[in-house]
Amino acid sequence: MLPWHQYIFGLIFILAGANHFRTPKIYERIIPTYLPSHKMLNMLSGVAEMVLGFMLLKPETQTIAAWGIIAILILFIPVHIYMLQDKRASLKMPQWALILRLPLQFTLVYWAYQYVI
Repeated sequence: MLPWHQYIFGLIFILAGANHFRTPKIYERIIPTYLPSHKMLNMLSGVAEMVLGFMLLKPETQTIAAWGIIAILILFIPVHIYMLQDKRASLKMPQWALILRLPLQFTLVYWAYQYVI
């Protein structure tokens, strides 16, 4: 039996990944302009989040999933910086919320690291 917070963390990634397909335009808008194929990157990241979320829910794959989630969270840091720099990418979020997302990213990395065995 996994700890309850691991189920929550996995569910967060499953739902976040599914949201890439529910509202793709939002995610495509926050991808930095210097990256190609925004639609493809959105789909790949959505699938990766869902797969890793499901993998985190299995003891046999939780370590791989945790490392994968850590990698994704680090790869997404430029997105958060881009949202701070580009008004259109900010999705009309207040500046304080955009700034707060950066330390939150590292908090999520720490949370994911708890499942590395």
